[in-house]
Amino acid sequence: MPTVPSRPRREPHRITDGVEPKHVQLRSVLATMAATELLPDSAIPSERELMERFAVSRATVRRAIEALIGDGVLQRVQGKGTFVAPPRVRSHLHLASFTRDMRRRGLSPSTRVVRVEAAAPPDDVARWFGLAPGAPAWRVERVRLAAGEPMAFERGWYSPELLPGLDRHDLAASLHELFAREYSRPVDSAEQSVRAEVADAALAHHLEVRVGDPILAVDRSSRSEGAPLERVLSHYRGDRYELYLSLGDTVPGNPQHHPRGGNHR
Repeated sequence: MPTVPSRPRREPHRITDGVEPKHVQLRSVLATMAATELLPDSAIPSERELMERFAVSRATVRRAIEALIGDGVLQRVQGKGTFVAPPRVRSHLHLASFTRDMRRRGLSPSTRVVRVEAAAPPDDVARWFGLAPGAPAWRVERVRLAAGEPMAFERGWYSPELLPGLDRHDLAASLHELFAREYSRPVDSAEQSVRAEVADAALAHHLEVRVGDPILAVDRSSRSEGAPLERVLSHYRGDRYELYLSLGDTVPGNPQHHPRGGNHR
């Protein structure tokens, strides 16, 4: 990863003995450095440089750095060093496409199609679509990218009844826009669950992360005019993506309460 030119360096605070442990003081200094002096993807000073600059032990330096990696402020690249992590993409929980969502954030979206085929879905997906055992549905696997960087890997099942000939279309663009334009089947409702997972070998390959890295899994079921349209499991990079939910004073059952799905299609 290339080193990006840094902003002008400010004189840091001194690390001293006191009530606050040294590693906590250094963590604060490095966080400020990452936010005000260094640009995203810039390398931070080496452990030796930090030891000499702040007169602290290697253990103190490593503890501060590990804490900031855990916070998502820094990221370690195997064999290269530790860098300022790029800002995460924040996604509000609403019903919108990945493509439109990334464009709103000034990021260029793109898609790499991995697999498109008719295949027998798992039993729970077959029941969702109302298919007989062994009947095929469309299976589509895609890597979603923002500014050329993998952001999510999707494993999706799509209705064979509502979307005939799906494999003849360009599936590298927004599927929701395709459904509305070519099939008159806009997605108008969805349910989803979100959970934390870790990357297995396949996800690590598609998302360009390490096996065991944190992953955000979003399981989504979407309908069009009440008819089951898609079942999609999306895995997002935990270091680049976060979901944001604004909670108001409405409650379920209140006429003003409008549940909304997530945005990752």
